[in-house]
Amino acid sequence: MNRILLIPFLLVLMLTTVSAQVDWKLKTEKDGIKVYSAQVPDSKVKSIKVEAEFNAAPSQLVALLMDVNSCADWLYHVKSSTLVKQVSSSELYYYSEVNLPWPAQNRDYVGHLTVSQNPATKVVTITGPVVKGIVPEKKGVVRITESIGKWTITPMRNDQIKVEYALHTDPAGSLPSWLVNMFATEGPLKIFENIKVQLQKASVKGSVYASVSK
Repeated sequence: MNRILLIPFLLVLMLTTVSAQVDWKLKTEKDGIKVYSAQVPDSKVKSIKVEAEFNAAPSQLVALLMDVNSCADWLYHVKSSTLVKQVSSSELYYYSEVNLPWPAQNRDYVGHLTVSQNPATKVVTITGPVVKGIVPEKKGVVRITESIGKWTITPMRNDQIKVEYALHTDPAGSLPSWLVNMFATEGPLKIFENIKVQLQKASVKGSVYASVSK
């Protein structure tokens, strides 16, 4: 397998293994949003998992997550997010820059999102490993080259969904511990709070995603 393709594959495999662990430790809980962390073998950085339930259809949340040009409206500390390549209705590449407080340098990455839905259970999975290349690196911005995020959206009764998001990222370079802790605890909570607000907007409530059943 090509080395460039092997790295995202290994990250996906690692995240799937981590998500199946039973030793997640609850870090914080607010308004039904639970944030967990877990140690990852051979990694200095902990994995993060967030769980919550929303009043929405799976296709509505998928439409929000895949609208990468608008991600800066709800993602934590994101300075910009732009579509790079739309491969199909269920696959795309995007570029994003994360704004970090001084004295840390901003981070950026190229993400690869892929949507799939189990035809029997209707559970939707979105994987989002970062990939190398595609967009040239910027001077003064540190490129993240090892990261994988995974969304699992499970339909429930009464037009509700259970949402689980797992993330493992190597932020690259050195960062102060207070900043790492802020992004590991406050960041995931803020993201889910913002998603909850976005899902209440009329434009999002009326949205559907073509490749995902309601």
